[in-house]
Amino acid sequence: MKIELNAVLEGKSRIALGGHVRPDGDCVGSCMGLYLYLKEQYPQIGVDVYLEDVPEQYRIIKGTSDVKTQIPESAVYDLFICMDCGDTKRLGFSGPLFKQAKETLCIDHHVSNDAFADINYIVPDASSTCELVYTLLDREKISVPVAEALFMGIAHDTGVFQYSCTSPETMEIAADLMRKGINSSGIIDSTYYEKTYVQNQILGRALLESMLIMDKRCIVSVIRRRSMEFFQAKPSDLEGIVSQLRETKGVEVAIFLHETEPQTFKVSLRSKGIVDVSTIAKHFGGGGHVRAAGVTMKGSSHDVINNITAQIALQLDHQEKQDQGE
Repeated sequence: MKIELNAVLEGKSRIALGGHVRPDGDCVGSCMGLYLYLKEQYPQIGVDVYLEDVPEQYRIIKGTSDVKTQIPESAVYDLFICMDCGDTKRLGFSGPLFKQAKETLCIDHHVSNDAFADINYIVPDASSTCELVYTLLDREKISVPVAEALFMGIAHDTGVFQYSCTSPETMEIAADLMRKGINSSGIIDSTYYEKTYVQNQILGRALLESMLIMDKRCIVSVIRRRSMEFFQAKPSDLEGIVSQLRETKGVEVAIFLHETEPQTFKVSLRSKGIVDVSTIAKHFGGGGHVRAAGVTMKGSSHDVINNITAQIALQLDHQEKQDQGE
C-alpha cells in the first residue's frame, strides 16, 4: 500500500527510525536517507536514528555520526519507522522503542514480511528499501546527501545493478539521484568494492575452504569463531562473501555459514534463477528475498547444511519434473 509521507507525519513531534541488526548498505542508506530528508524538510519534528554500529565503509554518508546505538532513558516516540526489516526480532536493541511508540510504520521489500506495523509500505518487487523511500519523497527537494544515501542502498541491494531485482524503474531512480550531482562511482568503489586487508583475508579463507555439493549445483563455505579470532575479523567483515560464492560457474545456490557461538550459525543464502531461498529461510525461522535470504540455525555445521540442502533438493527436483513435463 503506497502511503503519503505528509499524512503519516501529521501531528507528530518525535520520530524514531530503526533498521535491522548488522546493518547493510540498504539498511543504512534507507535510514540515513529518510533521516536527512526529515531533518531538512521537517525541522519542527525531532528525529533520531537507532542502529547497531555502522560499518566503517558506510560512514561516508552524512549524518551517520548521529546514529544512536543505545536507548536513552524515557525515550518515547509518536512514531517509530522500521526500515528494511522483516520482523520485530530483527530490530534488535531498538525493538522496545517500536513496541512503546504511539504509532508504527514499516517500509520494507522483504517478501517474508508479514506487515507487523500499524502502517505498512511493503513492496517485495522493489529492488531495495531505498527505492521505496525515494518514492515517498518530493523529488525536487532531495538534497545531495539524501541522494548519496539512497543511491548507496540501491547499489548494494542490486549488486551494483546486476541482480534480477533491478527493474527499469530502479535504473530510472538511480539516474535521477545521479543527476543531483553525487559521486556515484566513488560511492560504489568505497562502500561496495573496496575491502580492508582483514576482509580480503577472511574472504580468501572462505573461498579456499568452500565445497561444491549436490552434483556441483550448490557451493557451501563455513567460517568458524576461531577463524574470526585469528584474523581479528568482525561480523561486518563477512559482508559480500556469499555473493562472491554465488558467482561460481554452474552453481545455483550459495550457502555461507558464520559461527556466532558454539553450535549456532548465521546462514546466508543466495540463488541464481531456480531456487526461492526466502521460502527455505522462512521454513527455519528466517526470511528475506527470493534470491537472497538468511536465517540463524542451531546444531553442528553438518546438520545445518544437511537441513538446508534437503530443502534446496525439493525445489530442484520439482523444477526438473516440470521441465520433463511430469
